[in-house]
Amino acid sequence: MINKKVSEIRDFCTRNSNQANIEKYSRYFKDGFNGYGIDQKVFEQQRDAWINLWKNEMNLDKYLELGDTLVRIGKYEEISFAISFVASERKNYSEKTFDRIGTWFDYGITNWANTDVLCMLVLSNFLIDKVVPYTKLLEWTDSHSEWKRRAVPVTLVELVRKGLTPDEAIPLIEPLMYDKSENVQKGIGTLLRGLWKSHPERIEAFLLKWKNSCGRLIIQYSTEKMDKEYRKKFRREK
Repeated sequence: MINKKVSEIRDFCTRNSNQANIEKYSRYFKDGFNGYGIDQKVFEQQRDAWINLWKNEMNLDKYLELGDTLVRIGKYEEISFAISFVASERKNYSEKTFDRIGTWFDYGITNWANTDVLCMLVLSNFLIDKVVPYTKLLEWTDSHSEWKRRAVPVTLVELVRKGLTPDEAIPLIEPLMYDKSENVQKGIGTLLRGLWKSHPERIEAFLLKWKNSCGRLIIQYSTEKMDKEYRKKFRREK
């Protein structure tokens, strides 16, 4: 069954490939765009059609098995389908599901876009629904995959609107403050910027503590909504 589904998905992607979109999307991916360039509306219509059509024959375990194969192939839209399929099974998540999805970073998820969509549509819901504790993300902070490390702050970004506090977030990102990856630094900065809106004093104290040692993009992204003159205090000291 899974092999048949993979073939059907790949056939759809190939038939709907768009070279103009591939060239356009490539501008946003440092290492090039590895995908088909499918129009977003076409992708969404087919995604919804498959989820509806397969609802009586597919379940979370089968979607995870399908996702394992699609992620290994490594094409942008195929990974996007895998993420969407698993997102549709939110009510059935368990801690084992979280760990299984986490392995996708080890062999197939290699760009910011798939990473961020996975965080937004899937990983954040494990925390929102209390399937796993926030501290589960600590296991990812020393991953060899920069995308898995980026997933730590980006997953938490989705929790800011749910009342995430600095005391919950900071212990999870502090192990990443020396991270050399620009993608990880941007994720951390985005999270801190969101927290700063509701907890300015706490976040500013944290930034002052780290400004001379953490990656420059963390400070840049964290402070970009501050007054231009005010944010000068967070510059690295010479």
